[in-house]
Amino acid sequence: MSLFEDTYRTIEKSAEGIFRDKGSKFISYAYPFTTEDQLKEIIADLKTLHPKARHHCWAYRIGPDRTVYRLNDDGEPSGTAGRPILNVLLSQDVTNIIVVVVRYFGGTLLGVPGLINAYKTATQEVLSAVEIVEKTVNDIYKIEFDYLAMNDVMRVVKEENITVSKQVFDNTCYMEIEVRKMQVNSVITRFDKIDNCKLSYLRTI
Repeated sequence: MSLFEDTYRTIEKSAEGIFRDKGSKFISYAYPFTTEDQLKEIIADLKTLHPKARHHCWAYRIGPDRTVYRLNDDGEPSGTAGRPILNVLLSQDVTNIIVVVVRYFGGTLLGVPGLINAYKTATQEVLSAVEIVEKTVNDIYKIEFDYLAMNDVMRVVKEENITVSKQVFDNTCYMEIEVRKMQVNSVITRFDKIDNCKLSYLRTI
């Protein structure tokens, strides 16, 4: 991801796909995924849904900069399941996503090339069934300001087309805003010029 790139490709809805080979069934599931905390619940739900499946293999990528990823072969020969799933996520340049492929064994061994092809194709199937959307990389900031500065603050919010995710208006007002990465410098400069207005960086999404 280059310094000036502030968009990424991801999914907003879950989806399902399937691939069959020599009696084995590979059912693929894609989910929006932004934190590792979601992993246990997703795998547990699929194991409940498919208690007789032999393997539940997966790979995920998270973060707008696409640098965080993990994969799991869940008992398949090393490199034949999680890696092909991840490779499809890499080639389609998607992030904040997990794909889990559930395998029912059909009695015939597929061999290493067959397994790699099956997990790759199952992943391609589910990604072709879901809409891939482009999102902007946004920084979340907290703004605290006097009630008297409200008009000045709201003018910046409106003119810069800023998304407000939380707000509390009292004597001292508080807002959380999402600012697109490439707008950050100009927005900060504008808020800094408002009296009694304090801006703090929280996180990037």
